[in-house]
Amino acid sequence: MIYLNNKLVSRGRARISVFDHGFLYGDGIYETLRAYDGVVFMLDEHVERLFRSASLIGLGVPKSPEAIKKAVYKTMKANRVKEAIVRITVSRGAGPVGLDPALCPEPTFVIFAGQFKKYPRHYYQKGVSIAIADTRRNYRRALDPRIKSLNFLNNVLAKIEAKKKGVYEAVMLNYRGYLAEGTVANIFFIKNNVLCTPSVQVGILDGITRRIILDAAKELHIETREGRFRPEDIHDAQEVFISNTTMEVMPVAGIEKVKKFPGPGSVTRLLHKAYKKKVAEYIERER
Repeated sequence: MIYLNNKLVSRGRARISVFDHGFLYGDGIYETLRAYDGVVFMLDEHVERLFRSASLIGLGVPKSPEAIKKAVYKTMKANRVKEAIVRITVSRGAGPVGLDPALCPEPTFVIFAGQFKKYPRHYYQKGVSIAIADTRRNYRRALDPRIKSLNFLNNVLAKIEAKKKGVYEAVMLNYRGYLAEGTVANIFFIKNNVLCTPSVQVGILDGITRRIILDAAKELHIETREGRFRPEDIHDAQEVFISNTTMEVMPVAGIEKVKKFPGPGSVTRLLHKAYKKKVAEYIERER
């Protein structure tokens, strides 16, 4: 069952106009969420970011935050899922061909919720491989990285690079050659016992999972640094991991053929454990 605009409809009846500007131009925003045992993790924060993205592109979200939260749980219940992946999408809506947002009288609002498929266990036991992509992250003055938008073509191109290189994830650089982020993940590395991650100033999305990890590190008295880093910085790292809402904290086993790691490092394991603890505390609090 799909929540489309104001009601639940079957997957086969969940149809959107070919003139929807989300389809025609990528004019829209989205959020991906994960539910644990029937509780959507950091729901308030994701909905808040959805509204932030909408405001930055002048898009009116057709529901209040509370209505969206109720719709999320309604969609999960309709699909009988507790361990779930949820996506909220808001596009500019259907209208005549043209870039003017005023052509679209009403936004299109969609929620779908499906069973969360666990990542293979060996990803966490041994780690995944990454590569530095030739495709660059969007210039922040061309597309504000605070907008979680439907414009994902550069990420798609970077993912194609990753597949051609036989690696799990591609890490993009910004226009000046600094490390930015992966196609769907933030990147962290431990160098000289300091937890490092690219600053939002280099043009990345300030991920919700990223912020939880940084806060957890500070609580564990792990020194952190958000800054500008070059690819060689991760080549010299002791540990590397990537993160997002669904994968949580995933260790990196190697960077193409340049660097290999002996499996999840001690800091990576410690932070994943701390992240899991925060999830458990959140679920218990929200029940």
